[in-house]
Amino acid sequence: MAQVTYLEAIRQGLWEEMERDPSVFCIGEDIGIYGGAFKVTDGFIHHFGPERVVDTPIAESAIVGAAFGAALTGLRPVAEFQFIDFIGCAFNQITNMLAKSHYRWGAPAPIVLRGPCGGGVHGGPFHSQNPEMYFVHTPGMKVIAPATAYDAKGLIKSAIRDNNPVLYLEHKFLYRRIKEELPEDDYTVPIGKARIAREGRHVSVITYAAMVHTALEAAETLAKGGVELEVIDLRTLLPLDREAIAETVKKTNKVIVLHEDTKTGGIAGEIEAIINEEAFDWLDAPIVRITSKDTPVPFSPPLEDVFLPSAKDVVEKARWLRSY
Repeated sequence: MAQVTYLEAIRQGLWEEMERDPSVFCIGEDIGIYGGAFKVTDGFIHHFGPERVVDTPIAESAIVGAAFGAALTGLRPVAEFQFIDFIGCAFNQITNMLAKSHYRWGAPAPIVLRGPCGGGVHGGPFHSQNPEMYFVHTPGMKVIAPATAYDAKGLIKSAIRDNNPVLYLEHKFLYRRIKEELPEDDYTVPIGKARIAREGRHVSVITYAAMVHTALEAAETLAKGGVELEVIDLRTLLPLDREAIAETVKKTNKVIVLHEDTKTGGIAGEIEAIINEEAFDWLDAPIVRITSKDTPVPFSPPLEDVFLPSAKDVVEKARWLRSY
């Protein structure tokens, strides 16, 4: 069986959901004839037609507004942002309209907002951001950030079938670097459930998206010295899997929270609060945060390397925790 890239897994999930449910359609900039900025919807318009693969002007607020209107009539839109950095242009539509629809009127808003996020590709400050926390802080939203091809496909299908607005973050560094064999049968991955990406017993790393692979690289290095890292892949940032977070703390008693988003106001602070509430007595050392620096993403490749968390950072902090 051929291996499937992270990007192709998203494409397959979208395609299969559009085949399964005629109310699903895609909307966004250059997603039709051009096939999308990263070719996720390449060929869709020839199979599903222009009424279900809708090209739009460069107007993110209009894309989300049109998707919301369509959702209120019973359709299930999937709106693409060419780069998730531009989601700020639709902030009012998302936080004041989509996220509050259920609470205000009891009206479901089954919309998926998807797009490429993250750094490591030298895209500079307007094409490398991780904006998840604006929306993790918004009741009514769900936020997903897969790290593997299997999860990317299973979670895009779950997001489309969900009756709530879902922000689906695709880490562009993983698009063509991560691949694996996928089941031929239809499957979904539940929203809100973390997974153990690597079993360990000495130190836990709680992370998501591209940083899962950074943690796994560090785990390989540490294992050579007898330190067994446990890596928890959150997969969903809202709602967080509080039980999985508490369970790994109770197992290893020492924790690193690792994310590519900047430190101040990042999700590491929320996870630390959950650990304090659910598993404080099990801690044997301070909780360590490893994050990007509190600056915009640098365009200079050497500066971006300094800005982003690395496997070396994880190895250094894990060894410190192990000996604490």
